[in-house]
Amino acid sequence: MSICPKNKSSKGRRDRRRANWKMSAPTLVKCSKCGALTMPHRVCKACGSYNKKEIVSVD
Repeated sequence: MSICPKNKSSKGRRDRRRANWKMSAPTLVKCSKCGALTMPHRVCKACGSYNKKEIVSVD
């Protein structure tokens, strides 16, 4: 069973509620080893390093 609304929600109230649901651009930081843009706290796809240490070998 779902909740039954007591009163009608106006179109303005409905649209104001939905106005806050939006995507945000991902945060990007420079890799400390090669300078490529990567997401924070993840292994760099360009050089395979994390925290100035090589984690994954990239061919």
